[in-house]
Amino acid sequence: MFSRALSSVGKSLPFTPTSGRLGQHVNWTRSMSAIAEATGSSTVDEPPPLAAKGRKMKRRPKRATISNALPREWCRPLAPGVVPAYDLAVELLQTDSAQIKSEANLLRTKIQATEEQRMAVAAKGTEVAQDTVDKLDDELEAMRKRLRILEVQGETNLPDVRWRVANAMPDMNKPVDRHLLEQKWRKDGDLDLLMERIHQMRVVPDLLSSLHPSIDVRITANTLGMAHEKAYKIVEPGSFLLPRQTFEPPKVYANVFHADTRLYTLVLLDADVPDEANATYTTYLHWMQPNIPLSANHTTRLLNLNNHTKYIPPHPQQGTKYHCYVLLLLQQPPLNATKYSFNLEARAQADEPTSVHLDIPVVSDKQRKAFNLRGFMREWGFDMRQGGGAHMWREVWDEHVSTIYKDILRTPEPRYGFSRKPDPYAALKHTKKYIS
Repeated sequence: MFSRALSSVGKSLPFTPTSGRLGQHVNWTRSMSAIAEATGSSTVDEPPPLAAKGRKMKRRPKRATISNALPREWCRPLAPGVVPAYDLAVELLQTDSAQIKSEANLLRTKIQATEEQRMAVAAKGTEVAQDTVDKLDDELEAMRKRLRILEVQGETNLPDVRWRVANAMPDMNKPVDRHLLEQKWRKDGDLDLLMERIHQMRVVPDLLSSLHPSIDVRITANTLGMAHEKAYKIVEPGSFLLPRQTFEPPKVYANVFHADTRLYTLVLLDADVPDEANATYTTYLHWMQPNIPLSANHTTRLLNLNNHTKYIPPHPQQGTKYHCYVLLLLQQPPLNATKYSFNLEARAQADEPTSVHLDIPVVSDKQRKAFNLRGFMREWGFDMRQGGGAHMWREVWDEHVSTIYKDILRTPEPRYGFSRKPDPYAALKHTKKYIS
């Protein structure tokens, strides 16, 4: 019956089929309406949706931001039972982690007992007791070093821990998270690039005899509203900046890997200032700020950096080559100790610095030129071999440097260049060539 009705409808359709996607849609609707009328059916199939012109692109859902403020739990990539080998691997990692954590707990108990013994001996205050205290300190330092290794090994291979650190959600109170971040900085090339530029530009040994950075220092500079650029951009070590980009102090950031709060002194130096008297180069101090507290929990920009020796913008002199500007975070000496240690970190009170507070006087404008960095470090006990941070960039002269000399330094702008070669015929040029 349906076939006969369809045949009769096909002969009696009163319209001319329309071409194109819209025509196919209209023809389908008319055909189904006619069939329903001929057969007396009240059910009509839904017409096919209009096809999009060309290839239809699916819009991918925007991924939510992941951070400590907006955390996301680790999602296991394979459900249990899908790949037995993966299940076995995760089980082995968790078993190994549990064994290491059990050993770490036993070591913590031993450390606590030894620490109580040390405190009891120290309370006697005799000379013999002090020797015993020193021996117990050595034992505690070795045990705490071993404990740190166990704390890292106990979780460093767990997939959820690695995922959390890789997705910018580290817990800086956990030794394993700090360790993974430090290893990323040391092994992924950032530290290698910094040290390569430091040695290429002869910051070592011209300014410092040696340098062993222990914290990751980064800076951002103004992009001056350049097209398709953010307001501030990360500066790669050794790259060139325009003097206009450093009219304002650069924004300084530091990734720190120690749990205790230590004090640092920020120093910014120009290492290529012409020294005419000695026919060489000297230094110029652009910026100094002592007693900056830093710990692993400090993840924001360093603030209040212009309260000591005020910032003066870099101003490379006209006629000179590029100037290297070296920014250092000098680690201040430890408090009541010869060096930083696990014992010092463990005994530190919350938010109380484990470094000596330094009353460094403000450097006057006259003392900025020919600033003796090595003498300054010896005087206040700084040692870059024991840790600290560094960064550097380069600049060359342009017409905007004249503004710095006029408005900030308020001194005549010097100009340098190669002296003219002596002319052996200068005297003859002013004499008569022909004598009558």
